[in-house]
Amino acid sequence: MSNPVRTLPDRRSAARLAARIAAGESRLGRARRVGRMLRALAVAYPDARCELDFTNPLELAVATILSAQCTDKRVNEVTPALFTRYPAAVDYAEADRAELEELIRPTGFFRNKATALIGLGQAVVERHGGRLPNTLDELVKLPGIGRKTANVILGNAFGIPGITVDTHFGRLVRRWGWTTLDDPVKVEHAVGALVPKRDWTMVSHHVIYHGRRVCHARKPACGVCTIAVDCPAFGTGPTDPAQAAVLVKGPETAHLLALAGFGTPDGDGAMSTAVDEGP
Repeated sequence: MSNPVRTLPDRRSAARLAARIAAGESRLGRARRVGRMLRALAVAYPDARCELDFTNPLELAVATILSAQCTDKRVNEVTPALFTRYPAAVDYAEADRAELEELIRPTGFFRNKATALIGLGQAVVERHGGRLPNTLDELVKLPGIGRKTANVILGNAFGIPGITVDTHFGRLVRRWGWTTLDDPVKVEHAVGALVPKRDWTMVSHHVIYHGRRVCHARKPACGVCTIAVDCPAFGTGPTDPAQAAVLVKGPETAHLLALAGFGTPDGDGAMSTAVDEGP
């Protein structure tokens, strides 16, 4: 196997980039850097999508409410039975609380979530004739739906571009030097100003995918990161490809390591991560 062919910055280059950003990167310079990073992420995650399973806007609203403090995988295990039992807003509005709580118990905080789902169903029936609205202003007035959830629904169920800023998204864009802001709404506007509106929903997916698979909070896989050359935080995690490769998670692992020029598929589809030491 050959050594990685993708160019990684050295620590000095990364430090210069970080210093330039801290000193006040120009808006044009930042937009260009963000654009390069997003193009690389689009190649890394060509199939990025909302990882919650749904077939209509109401189902996505319900799944997103359940996803609070819960993994998407666990939510997807719960929702098939839930969606069969409660196919419409009126069904949540008239739900037996004990039965609903038992169905959603595996997602955690099931009592609060049941309250939100029953309230959501009642509000949608009373205010919108049983159909989930498709505007930000109307969505955020519904029980259990804040701005983040509303943007998830708009972007993925209605095709209306929106940037989903949760804790992880904010952490990543600050780490990458896209913004220094903490307030989610201000982060949303700051990132939105750097990216064409048509791309807002996919930006959310690509950032979140990369955070879950490569750019972990405590120990990012810097040495095999596809956006390392434009990242001021390069070196936060291992920069040695062999050490970084074992940190990559998710079904795209083989693809991500191949993009890094590191690793080849074994016969069973797993990745070999041995590095060629040379002659």
